[in-house]
Amino acid sequence: MTDSGRVDLIVNGGGLTGLALACAAAGAGVGVLLVERRPLAETAAAPFDGRVTAIAQASRRVLEAIGVWARLAADAQPILDIRVGERHSALTVHYDHREVGALPLGHIVENRVLRSALLRRVGELEPALRVAAPDRIVGLERGAAGVELILANGGRTRASLVAAAEGRESQSRAAAGIGITRWGYDQTGIVATIAHERPHRGLAVERFFPAGPLAILPMTGNRSSIVWAAENRLARELIGLDDAAFLDELGERFGDDLGTLALAGPRWHYPLSMVQAARYTAPRLALLGDAARAIHPIAGQGWNLAVRDVAALAELTVDAKRLGLDVGGRAVLARYEQWRRFDSLALIAVTDGLNRLFANDLLPLRLARELGLGMVQRVPPLKRFFMRHAMGLLGDLPRLMRGQPL
Repeated sequence: MTDSGRVDLIVNGGGLTGLALACAAAGAGVGVLLVERRPLAETAAAPFDGRVTAIAQASRRVLEAIGVWARLAADAQPILDIRVGERHSALTVHYDHREVGALPLGHIVENRVLRSALLRRVGELEPALRVAAPDRIVGLERGAAGVELILANGGRTRASLVAAAEGRESQSRAAAGIGITRWGYDQTGIVATIAHERPHRGLAVERFFPAGPLAILPMTGNRSSIVWAAENRLARELIGLDDAAFLDELGERFGDDLGTLALAGPRWHYPLSMVQAARYTAPRLALLGDAARAIHPIAGQGWNLAVRDVAALAELTVDAKRLGLDVGGRAVLARYEQWRRFDSLALIAVTDGLNRLFANDLLPLRLARELGLGMVQRVPPLKRFFMRHAMGLLGDLPRLMRGQPL
């Protein structure tokens, strides 16, 4: 086996979260090895598959700070307004970005565009940011002084810390003996991109139905992304429809505000569940993104939570290295666990609670929901609070999310 030397941080997983962490840490002077099972060239060349990511304003700040946002800004659709309501009620909450400033509430970016921008930044940071791809970890020893990694290609690397960013089925998490809580929602997420006759003008819409919420998110051009969380029985019927019948069902629920609809890509579907790790750290190991928790897509905050993980861990590792401290030591991991745990639990409670609340069609709950929506719409300070929260601008934010460099 070859000895590949030492780095400060090993990032296991080259998805959006792992790429962002590698760029953030390496760009600030932390030695990073990124391990990814697939060739990066194959990942970069992936065609449009209809999937998008909602990027809150605080997450945009992170992407700006790590040298990524400028590469994708032209392909990012600003969210200028959001309307939230129920099928049977004329009452809606209208969030207008001008109520909290000049900046958009967020942006919608195609996954392939975001991935490409991150990969270009990775290429710029090499060889300081080392990449092992295609490759995988076949051995990992975590000890008091650090970790030693063995790769499938025979390489060995020593490091202070491993960041697990392989997704909700994280092997690093399982190998560390970290248990998970998982429950299903009896819902299936259906994702597709639609083209429409009329412009969306930067409007995102979320409508709640007893069988699950439907979100329509603006994309560049006369296109929008739909994220439809449907009860499994309805989802099976929708998945089995041809394109024309599917669009008819979509039009019945959304209306004709955007004119004639057409599919602009394939339809995707996946079971919806919540996954929460029992803890986010183990000796010499930190979990990020879906490896730490995976939430319901009802609020579009999944990757924004992951970016908070990235910003927090990057800050802690950079500061430790500059002070000559152990990048993967107990103090760093304890602070990361404390910083990220409460935020995650709070958002899990919100998304899970909203989904369950709006899925219940009992009259008393419908009246309570209308009262709550009406209060938010009529009380500007309360509405601004929810808007700033959705933009990721509240709470104990890492420096990158406050627009400050590492």
